[in-house]
Amino acid sequence: MENKKRLTLKILILLISTDFLETAAQFFFKKTAIFQSDFAISSLIDVFIFAKTAFFNPWAWLGFASVLLIFIIWSTVLSKIDLSVAVPVASFSYIFVPLASLIWLHEEIPLLRWMGIIFILIGVILVSKSSEEKSKA
Repeated sequence: MENKKRLTLKILILLISTDFLETAAQFFFKKTAIFQSDFAISSLIDVFIFAKTAFFNPWAWLGFASVLLIFIIWSTVLSKIDLSVAVPVASFSYIFVPLASLIWLHEEIPLLRWMGIIFILIGVILVSKSSEEKSKA
């Protein structure tokens, strides 16, 4: 297997952009779900009705477009760095999603969850540092 390049600022920006897009996709899918919150799925026909309704919801299409952009950017990033580096560094969506939920959906985020988010950030920093050390070796 070939050596991958180190984590550069450009790759980091691409990774963070996938996190923003992931946050947007989750927000758009949540808005789609809110639109259909009274819908109960109790049979296979209900699944098709739910899918049909979601298909015509603009929030769902914005979510799908975000996922497509994530795929394009993610594929580009993975051609440049190791997967074992990319995935942990691209964990900022664990921070962005709760923030978006708090700000735009007015959800409550408990202190214990914020503490978990801080631990994730520490892990991201450690993984980034290990990538730098590997590229120096």
